Amino acid sequence: MYWNKEIECMDREQLGLIQLEKLKATAKKVYENVPFYKKAFDDKGIRPEDIRRLDDLKHLPFTVKNDLRDNYPFGLFAAKQEDIVRVHASSGTTGKPTVVGYTKRDIKNWADLMARTYVFAGGNKNSVIQVAYGYGLFTGGLGAHYGAEALGAMTVPVSGGNTKRQIMLMQDFGTTIIACTPSYALFMAETMEDMGIDPKSLKLEAGVFGAEPWTEAMRTEIEHRLGILAIDIYGLSEIMGPGVATDCEYKQGLHISEDFFLPEIIDPDTLEPLPYGEKGELVITTIDKDGIPLIRYRTRDITSLHEQTCGCGRTMVRMDKVLGRSDDMLIIRGVNVFPSQIESVLVEMADVSPHYQIVVDRASNVDSLEVQVEVSAALFSDEIKRLEDLRNKIEAEIQSVLGIGVTVTLVEPKTIERSMGKAKRVIDNRK
Repeated sequence: MYWNKEIECMDREQLGLIQLEKLKATAKKVYENVPFYKKAFDDKGIRPEDIRRLDDLKHLPFTVKNDLRDNYPFGLFAAKQEDIVRVHASSGTTGKPTVVGYTKRDIKNWADLMARTYVFAGGNKNSVIQVAYGYGLFTGGLGAHYGAEALGAMTVPVSGGNTKRQIMLMQDFGTTIIACTPSYALFMAETMEDMGIDPKSLKLEAGVFGAEPWTEAMRTEIEHRLGILAIDIYGLSEIMGPGVATDCEYKQGLHISEDFFLPEIIDPDTLEPLPYGEKGELVITTIDKDGIPLIRYRTRDITSLHEQTCGCGRTMVRMDKVLGRSDDMLIIRGVNVFPSQIESVLVEMADVSPHYQIVVDRASNVDSLEVQVEVSAALFSDEIKRLEDLRNKIEAEIQSVLGIGVTVTLVEPKTIERSMGKAKRVIDNRK
């Protein structure tokens, strides 16, 4: 039974007591078993027994992605190697990947949390769940797969790519829930339209989408074009994988599974904790993990937290949709720019597809920002004045949101590269 009302609707004071005991145990575990953390604690003059309240979390050291790389491959593992039953690794573009390890109990907990995620999307043992995340060292595919099996659903492990085959399997197997990236879901919708398939003819009811930031407007687009409930999920390999947080039918933020993860929001510049409702960088401490527990891991994701009870009755803290990453944020002529801000404008525009690319360049020490946008085939073949009017409108709307001027380039349909996984939205030629 993965709708665990006792845990998910627990009184917050009672939850805090459970979290405190788990935090103490985790701090003791890493201090005694991970040399990196013993040194980090000692450098700050802190010992595990100094933790007496949840608020003492703010005195503990941060962990960053480079710490995992510097201790590659298994230096941050708190469990013995013979107890590690699986490893996953990031798909880093440079240098060594970040490696995470799971004990048998970790794998079970992960599967249970992902099963909890599918319940948010209306899943049950009668569901047919098609997993179109990539399988392998990436956590997405196997995390989503084990969760579907734990739920007792029929699991279709198709992985990413081969979109026409994906659609055929949806038709033939009666898929009710699709798990993939939101950008790939839109590509599936586009492919269905090209194939003359009405999504309403499928049994598809919901989608579990994550692995990349996406806007509310993009959610509306997916729900409209596929005729489904689009559920946002959040996770990252270093913490566990998918299943850290999930939103519900009320769509008022993603419920963080606080019985396993302790969230904070900090100012990314001062590193000081921020109160509920303030926007900043999400920091997560794992409090029920054996393989590689992490203390105050800086996710670099920009969001905010809310503690009010949700309309669904769940009491666990909710996080807003991720606006972007503090390390992916673009600084254009002194202005902070997130791709999601540009996307929010584009998805509201008629005759524009949800496929776009941002190109940043620098000439004579001046930054330029170009947004390449696909338009509909009918409009692209129409008179130039209509194209110019649309281009001017998009430029004005984006400038209004960002506060800086941009150049919009309208391109033919299907000229921007499609992705079967995370969409590559930004090309920064300044680097």
